[in-house]
Amino acid sequence: MLTLDNVYRASYALKNVIRKTDVIYAPKLAEGVELYLKTENLQTTGSFKIRGACYKMSRLSPTEKEKGVVACSAGNHAQGVALAAKKNGIKAVICLPDGAPISKVEATKSYGAEVCLVEGVYDDAYQKALQLRDEKGYTFIHPFNDEDVIAGQGTIALELSEQIPDLDAVIVPIGGGGLISGIAYTIKSLNPNVKVYGVQASGAPSMKKSLEDGKIEELSSVSTIADGIAVKQPGNLTYEICQKYVDEIVTVSDDEISAAILALMEKHKLVTEGAGAVAVAAAMFGKVDIKGKKAVCVLSGGNIDVTILSRVIKRGLLMSGRNCQLMIELVDKPGQLKDVSRIIADLGGNVTSVHHERANEGSDVNGCYLRIILETRNYEHIAEIKKALTDHGFKLV
Repeated sequence: MLTLDNVYRASYALKNVIRKTDVIYAPKLAEGVELYLKTENLQTTGSFKIRGACYKMSRLSPTEKEKGVVACSAGNHAQGVALAAKKNGIKAVICLPDGAPISKVEATKSYGAEVCLVEGVYDDAYQKALQLRDEKGYTFIHPFNDEDVIAGQGTIALELSEQIPDLDAVIVPIGGGGLISGIAYTIKSLNPNVKVYGVQASGAPSMKKSLEDGKIEELSSVSTIADGIAVKQPGNLTYEICQKYVDEIVTVSDDEISAAILALMEKHKLVTEGAGAVAVAAAMFGKVDIKGKKAVCVLSGGNIDVTILSRVIKRGLLMSGRNCQLMIELVDKPGQLKDVSRIIADLGGNVTSVHHERANEGSDVNGCYLRIILETRNYEHIAEIKKALTDHGFKLV
């Protein structure tokens, strides 16, 4: 059984292994909210997963330790298990989906674990890990559906209860549900008045859908930039705990996640992965009712692949009105480009790309199109530039 005693035991077992991560005040991310960030992205291995993995490992029998462990993961649990195994002198085999970011694969290897890449997604890696457990006698370390792992993740709530004693709400990412189960159970046991909100990517809403339908559902596919929470099916333990202790689950889009990653980098100098930013995305885009309340977002991880980061920043700039593309229909005569440039420059827009092309068949023989990409301040700035162009007689396509 998951008990508060078990969470306190986990806290004691982990005190020399993990970092007690800071809580940072973040007033600029959501208006009308006293918002804080629990920086698990700055945890050892760059994710909260080390908590559950290390506590589970500390509970193994000498025989189990001797035989070794096997785990499956989209990346962060892998690193947690690998480091925990190294600290305890235990052999670890980690099954990873072959689409996992290279940075996560290499990090897992660097902690001394044996990596087994499996074709497909997390759930395919899970089946391979079970197969190895049965063949080799390894102990399987489940990433979320395990009471000791959940208790380990619940230690975050113990820290929060000390760091923000008068907390009104906590916003937590959900993949399989281990993190929110630990936090929700612990925080509600300590103070039932604290609201617990879960956040899933709209392309992988397995827990939300399961709770709505009143039974555990398996999604046919998942698609999101938040690879750490791209889970097709929640666990039976996590489903039951969420049903009992979580107040509401909402979803955020990939564009909203990208905007949150960008805002965290710009305003708080914090790098998060997609899964780590979903709680902030929910707060930024008003998905949860936290107006006038003291709330904390759990930044669950910071292990984002730098190749994905550049794409995410581009998406984030578009989503927050910092980048825009305009297509202007012109009459092909001298001075047109000069007028367009002057209007944009006078309003403080910065043109980064210009493409001029002749009009196609069916349009004016003297017509042409000007495609411009420019840097802007926000959506109001874009609207201002568009209005100035149309007031001058230019036609926006």
